[in-house]
Amino acid sequence: MYGAIPFPDISPEIFAVELFGFNLALRWYAMGYIVGIGLGWLAIRAALRRPQLWRNGPPMQVSQLEDLLTYIVFGVIGGGRLGYVLFYKPSDFLANPVDIFKIWEGGLSFHGGFIGVVLAVVLFSRRHKVPLPELSDVIAVAATPSILLVRCANFINAELWGRPTDLPWGVVFPGAAAQSCATPLEPCVRHPSQLYEAGLEGLLLGLILFTLAFRFGALKRHWLLTAVFFMGYGAARFLVEFARQPDAQFVGTGNPLGLALQYNGYGLTMGQLLSLPMIIIGLIVILYARRK
Repeated sequence: MYGAIPFPDISPEIFAVELFGFNLALRWYAMGYIVGIGLGWLAIRAALRRPQLWRNGPPMQVSQLEDLLTYIVFGVIGGGRLGYVLFYKPSDFLANPVDIFKIWEGGLSFHGGFIGVVLAVVLFSRRHKVPLPELSDVIAVAATPSILLVRCANFINAELWGRPTDLPWGVVFPGAAAQSCATPLEPCVRHPSQLYEAGLEGLLLGLILFTLAFRFGALKRHWLLTAVFFMGYGAARFLVEFARQPDAQFVGTGNPLGLALQYNGYGLTMGQLLSLPMIIIGLIVILYARRK
């Protein structure tokens, strides 16, 4: 071991109070979603107030943002929870179906939440007669602050940690990350894969999308920003999965690197399998946008 960074002493709970016998807590994970969605709302409002950014003017009124926000919140929570149940722990939830509704205990899948948001946006577009291409593009820009903040919250929660490493910026995570190390006599140093994802999927992708939208008029090119989001997130997640420890229920026993799924012979993690369609769809859509 060449070096390691000790895990910061930050509680996953911002504050907790007991009210009428119930312990109510505000966690960094929930705050990440709240602040991220709020920043996304501000980004969409800023775009709608600049008619010159659009081909034929803003596709909707600023007053419709509250309804759009409601659709997105339900899409994120509902889709994220169902995706986690179906993609990651179907047998556990089949044995205890009531646990599906215990979202306060954690467990949201990005890919499930992404599908939920897509369905919510399509429903909002049809119900409120808002053009889907423009709506999809501006939401692609607004989604990145939530990704950045939630990944940082994953780090604070000491969850979704990376594989063991001897790199100098490796982190000694507490809890299960330390207990699962193959050499218990030494501190288990792991990649801070949550911060890798925050930097690539949230910060870098967000800077690219915001610059394209507000500086280079990309909102006038239908589906272009949507395609960039698909490809950017899919590629970033695919790469980070090489440094991220797969979920225990998916690690193949015969692979020393822990890359393979038990039912998959191609040596890919579940995150990579779910990211490949995003990359392919993004490539197809970006080619379509360029032709248009």
